[in-house]
Amino acid sequence: MSKFVYFFGGGKGEGSKEMKALLGGKGANLAEMTSIGLPVPPGFTISTEVCDYYYKHDNTYPPELDTQIDEAIARVEKVMGRKFGDPENPLFFSVRSGAAQSMPGMMDTVLNLGMNEETLPGFIRLTGNERLAWDSYRRFINMFGSVVMGLEHHHFEEVFDGLKKEVGAEVDTDLTAEQLKELCSRYSALYEKHVGKPFPREPRMQLLHSVDAVFGSWMKPSAVTYRRINRITGLLGTAVNVQTMVFGNMGETSGTGVAFTRDPATGENVFYGEFLMNAQGEDVVSGIRTPREISELGSEMPDNYKQLLDVRQTLEKHYKDIQDLEFTIENGTLFILQTRNGKRTGFAAFRIAVEMVEEGLTTPQEALKQIEPDGVTHLLVRLFEPKALAEARKEGRRLAKALNAGPGAASGEVVFSADRAEEMVNSGKKVVLCRTETSPDDIHGMHVSEGILTQRGGMTSHAAVVARQIGTPCVAGCSELDIDYGNLSMKVKKDDGRTVTLKEGDVISLDGITGEVFEGPIATMPSEVIQVLIDGTMKAEESKTYQNYVKIMEWANEFKKIGVRTNADTPRDSDYAVRFGAEGIGLTRTEHMFFGEDRIAFMQEMILAENEETRRAALEKLLPFQREDFIGIFRAMDGYPVTIRTLDPPLHEFVPHEEKAIARVVEKTGIPKEKILAAAERLHELNPMLGHRGVRLSVTYPEIAEMQVRAIMEAACIVKKEGIDVKPEIMIPLVGHRGELRFIEKIARPLIEKIFEEQEIKVDYLFGTMIEVPRGAITADKVAEVAEFFSYGTNDLTQMTYGFSRDDAGPFIQHYQKKEVGIFDTDPFAVIDEEGVGFLVKLGIERGRKTRPDLKIGICGEHGGEPNSVKFCARVGMNYVSCSPRRVPVAIIAAAHAALEE
Repeated sequence: MSKFVYFFGGGKGEGSKEMKALLGGKGANLAEMTSIGLPVPPGFTISTEVCDYYYKHDNTYPPELDTQIDEAIARVEKVMGRKFGDPENPLFFSVRSGAAQSMPGMMDTVLNLGMNEETLPGFIRLTGNERLAWDSYRRFINMFGSVVMGLEHHHFEEVFDGLKKEVGAEVDTDLTAEQLKELCSRYSALYEKHVGKPFPREPRMQLLHSVDAVFGSWMKPSAVTYRRINRITGLLGTAVNVQTMVFGNMGETSGTGVAFTRDPATGENVFYGEFLMNAQGEDVVSGIRTPREISELGSEMPDNYKQLLDVRQTLEKHYKDIQDLEFTIENGTLFILQTRNGKRTGFAAFRIAVEMVEEGLTTPQEALKQIEPDGVTHLLVRLFEPKALAEARKEGRRLAKALNAGPGAASGEVVFSADRAEEMVNSGKKVVLCRTETSPDDIHGMHVSEGILTQRGGMTSHAAVVARQIGTPCVAGCSELDIDYGNLSMKVKKDDGRTVTLKEGDVISLDGITGEVFEGPIATMPSEVIQVLIDGTMKAEESKTYQNYVKIMEWANEFKKIGVRTNADTPRDSDYAVRFGAEGIGLTRTEHMFFGEDRIAFMQEMILAENEETRRAALEKLLPFQREDFIGIFRAMDGYPVTIRTLDPPLHEFVPHEEKAIARVVEKTGIPKEKILAAAERLHELNPMLGHRGVRLSVTYPEIAEMQVRAIMEAACIVKKEGIDVKPEIMIPLVGHRGELRFIEKIARPLIEKIFEEQEIKVDYLFGTMIEVPRGAITADKVAEVAEFFSYGTNDLTQMTYGFSRDDAGPFIQHYQKKEVGIFDTDPFAVIDEEGVGFLVKLGIERGRKTRPDLKIGICGEHGGEPNSVKFCARVGMNYVSCSPRRVPVAIIAAAHAALEE
């Protein structure tokens, strides 16, 4: 019989932290913490295999599951000395989700399960606290109604607010036991009105419905969106954790909180978190009440605070990483409800990794694995310019100061809903999403916003956690706000007592580092890393952030095996990329060089030429510009290899179509307007991305390839004479047939030898191709007879493998990713499709190296800077990846991960 239920309690756990795939992160860690002696309330975990079974068998369960759940409940009852559903000595449970990868706020939770009007009297006798009982029961009805049965939460809020107004209560804790009992009665009536049947009393039925809800929440839109945005794939589903309830709302010797073993925003080695007295966990994270700083617990309950500090040390030593833990104090007794590796900003990740190694808690290898490759982009976020910020302060534009929940500075137009945020961004505007508090349903709007501002919630609220993860500036818990969704406005009470009203479309600025909110836009500036590394406006010794960055990149470069190059078309970009750690250029797009004001007319003159003679004359005018471009790039790369792609796009892209642009060409070239219009018509193609472009242009017009090869090699010779090592790599795009590449080779190699004679110097070079056409990958053994290197252009290879137009496929690819469609987990243009496109990549590598064992192979599509794709490239044996300059650090860390995961 298969095992689906795993018990933890009494100092023993049937799982461990290594079993996350089966028990989910939460369940695995509950078992682990139990085994190392931490005070964990006993319970059991229903495995992710059950979730997988549930969706594969029409929302039903394995036949043996019921028996295993009953056996686990009996074990918990034995440890606790209480009975589930017993009127005299009742046992209550919480039901929580927990996938293998943490998905904060995405899945549903139910607390106080097992409560009904038969078990409450026993609970009151056991605790001597009637108010606690009715407070817990009203929470359970609310959660069960909204989470399990889909009743909208605001219905309960309206009933709650109505009762508080009736009795003159300002906050929840002002309500008496009798008033809470009345609230439970009203909640039950509300439930029956909307659901159409009475609130369920039988505890076992409550548990079954709650388990259904947790498994059902795995596929709710917000959970699917979260997984898609964060590229979480390959999981069986969520586990369900059923755990004995402990009550933080028993009175003033009880409380609950969320804490991080270090500051997740800055990485500082301080105990960091929030708590509330006389509350349950949902009160802290939901933003319903504004929590207190964790340090205040030291004066409130010093013994429990000392215990928490000991737990903090134990967890960090055991897990060797920052931990995000939840705790409850029940009548002075501390319980740890969960732990997980803490989500952190890029700033914090780098600092934590370096300091934990310095403290001897972990190794560079393990510390590096805890850093998300994309997290390095957080170190490159913009900050407010000091002068602009000082001016804003002087003008009295500061509106409020709250919690600095997400890094960076941003300005944008105020919007009050996620849908509106998405709509305005799609129309080209920048927005700041302003919410009373965010929920998982807001994830799409949060993802596209420049910044996030919330009226309620703390550093562990949904808004804060998500903002830190996606690197979006966020200010949370701004109690000075009063948001009015109905009128699309908000009032802000400033420090001086004045009230400012802001409407949708007004511009505000957020500082996610200081927690300040300003009226109007404020200019921004680069991060400290950029100031030291690129701008030179700050000294390295002045920035601890930069020093941490350097240390992490040193480790990553030490461990990675695959090279990292950059895509760069100018000396400036090339220089930046080298500073970021690039080891060469994997793609220089020569066509970008033709769009300059000083040369576009010559390019258009060449395209509009009616014969080879006039075409060559125009190319002679372009030659000096190309040569100077390459000279600058070779100098900037100073000995690193430089892969230069010959002309790739179809010629129609360079021909003007608008009247003003046509007039400018007429003025500069003297070519009649009629000829320009005729050329535009002649060059028009129904499907230009599959048309006359790439190597096909050079075969048709060999003089184009001749000019570009001459520019490349003359530049290489000139720079080598300056004493700089030069390593040019000439790359012919879009080759699908060996004959195409052979045709260009017969032109290029004799010309290069002639240039060497003219320049009286020789330069080592490589002649190769981009593999973008599926036939090029399939016949790679033949292509490698000519090519000395391959570079995979996976943008075009993906396009041609799927038959998608990458310029037009966006809308239906998004549709393919919707949960009800379920065709794509990720956009294949963003993350390489290993099954299809990846198969062609591997096939091409195997066949190419069968012909030429020393064949150098890289990738230069957008996938070259995407972490999962980088790991794929490492696994299949590429020599390097190439990406945009600012993605180079991301690729380096991803490459290190690939090596460490081997």
